[in-house]
Amino acid sequence: MKNISIVASGTRGDVQPYIGLGKGLKDVGYNVRVLASENFETLITEAGLEFRSTGENIEDIIQNDEWRKVTESGNFLKVLAKMQSEMKNHADSIAGKLPAQLEGTDLIITGTGIMSVHTIATMMNIPMIQAYVFPFTPTREFASPLVPGLPIGGALNALSFNITRQMFWQSSKQVDVSNRRVLGLGKAPFWGPFPSLERDSVPAMYGYSRHVLPRPSDWPENHIVTGYWFLDEPDGWTPPADLVDFLNAGTPPVYIGFGSMGSRNPEEAGRIALEALALSGQRGVLASGWGGLKTADLPDTVHVISSIPHSWLFPRMAAVVHHGGAGTTAAGLRAGVPSIIIPFMADQPFWGQRVMNLGVGPSPIPRKKLTAQKLAEAIREAVSDATMRQQASALGQRIRDEDGIGQAVAFVESYQQRVTA
Repeated sequence: MKNISIVASGTRGDVQPYIGLGKGLKDVGYNVRVLASENFETLITEAGLEFRSTGENIEDIIQNDEWRKVTESGNFLKVLAKMQSEMKNHADSIAGKLPAQLEGTDLIITGTGIMSVHTIATMMNIPMIQAYVFPFTPTREFASPLVPGLPIGGALNALSFNITRQMFWQSSKQVDVSNRRVLGLGKAPFWGPFPSLERDSVPAMYGYSRHVLPRPSDWPENHIVTGYWFLDEPDGWTPPADLVDFLNAGTPPVYIGFGSMGSRNPEEAGRIALEALALSGQRGVLASGWGGLKTADLPDTVHVISSIPHSWLFPRMAAVVHHGGAGTTAAGLRAGVPSIIIPFMADQPFWGQRVMNLGVGPSPIPRKKLTAQKLAEAIREAVSDATMRQQASALGQRIRDEDGIGQAVAFVESYQQRVTA
């Protein structure tokens, strides 16, 4: 079992941990291909992995005004409905490619992409490992990250996971419907692949830190928390000279960027960021990226970047302000500096709450309620609260001491030995 296919869906923050995992598997001798949106080809091949396109460009899709309107609503049900609509447009193209893309694979590793490939893996008799960057297995200990803060408990917590898994399935099952049509199979099961995954005891690994969120005691034994799957800057990478000059010219700045969470009014986002930095008296690094932050007439105390590896940038910041995606949250926590979370939707409020509860960042500010004054107050707290800074530094060290990729690779190898015995 030397040929592994990783099916990674979503935006860069969703896909990047799987590339880090794939690189770790390649380093110990596996042949790794990654199936992902075509705009991640360079990122995947630079990591030394084989790339296979799933047929769409996620950046092009989510940057139109219609998608930005849905994102800004903060309503995850609307997001899932929009995903369902997009899936109908691309399902036949994706399904037509998947069997050939998985040919010769000895093991499939995937997270929410399991909705697309489970039927094919079953037909081709390819073993699978589930791999997620946020909790997806039902537990009684806390509610699903997609319904954070609800005052429920016990059985209702577990039910919330089953509901959100069903929401994912209903929004993305169109690819499975197309798969089944291509393969001449019957109707897709109403509950999706989850009963089959549980019946067959398909293992699952979670790419986040137990120091951030401990493993629930009621999870199946073969569902583990490994630690984060980081993808660091490639060998030989050097930062832009103008950024280095800016960092060396003064005190550590505050990073502000919202990843792929686009805005229909990027000028307003830029204005809020600049005003908050001025009110808090801090220098800043603004990330444009897919988030579309646009600014004009920048002061000397602010520098704009497009895309810089978080692994290099974040440790050089006084604090980091971001949307709370799982990958960006991981990078901020590892850097050992306070995080200020501005959640838009999905699991982002969950991670924002965890950051606050761990004492490594101020209270999250929902994007719809963000003002320059609120952001300035959060920045002042993050850069001046000695206890918060100490706790962020300590947590960062614990995360850096983990070997999440190593733990995941060991889990894969152990599973390989069992299924080939």
